[in-house]
Amino acid sequence: MAPLLVQLLTTLLARIRLSWRDAARVGMVALLLFTAAARLSPAIVRDLAAMVPPPFTGNVGLVYLTGILEALGAIGLLIPRFRRPAAWCLIVLLIALFPANVYAALEGVQLRGSAATPLWLRTPLQILWIATLWWSTLARERRPAAVGSIER
Repeated sequence: MAPLLVQLLTTLLARIRLSWRDAARVGMVALLLFTAAARLSPAIVRDLAAMVPPPFTGNVGLVYLTGILEALGAIGLLIPRFRRPAAWCLIVLLIALFPANVYAALEGVQLRGSAATPLWLRTPLQILWIATLWWSTLARERRPAAVGSIER
């Protein structure tokens, strides 16, 4: 739940100065850096490695790799030239990581002494994050038609 709170609070704070699309993208940057920091933290990396489904269960290297990829993707969202490729890569990463969340929920993997996020909550969160990346970075902004123009 902490990543969602980080995302929402950052988005609302960014909205003070930015459009909703830009603020949502900044919120995703904060969320991704927050989760990347967890993946790169020696204090939690073993718990996260336990979430990795077989045959890679316990592979700390994969956890570190995904943390690095998340951080790089977050930074990419801030650089206009890399924004779109970063968003695509992050969407692929979120989809690729979802089986670990399923495995953790179904197998009762403990994260810092607490149960993994249940699927009834994790699934909509993953969809929300993918949709936010899409809307804030990849979707074309619709511009209102000029008065008297004919739309085709």
